[in-house]
Amino acid sequence: MIKTLGMVSAVAMPFFDIPLIVRVVRRKSSQDISLVWTFGIWACIVGMLPASLVSADPILKAFGIVNVVLFTAVVVAVVMYHPIVRK
Repeated sequence: MIKTLGMVSAVAMPFFDIPLIVRVVRRKSSQDISLVWTFGIWACIVGMLPASLVSADPILKAFGIVNVVLFTAVVVAVVMYHPIVRK
């Protein structure tokens, strides 16, 4: 039961990035989102991915993969709609 809850949570948590992506795309602006924050979080997630992939823990593995995929989508949306980048 505990491992099932952990796996569901590990896979579900990164899906909470989707409302942020939708908001940025609908407004066609990510001006209020810091590029330093965005790239800082993304760098940490990418940095943790190798450890997640070699871990024997399937929950950590699943979280690492889903998190890097969905937060990369956040990075793409923020960069595409950020006024500093679009100039």
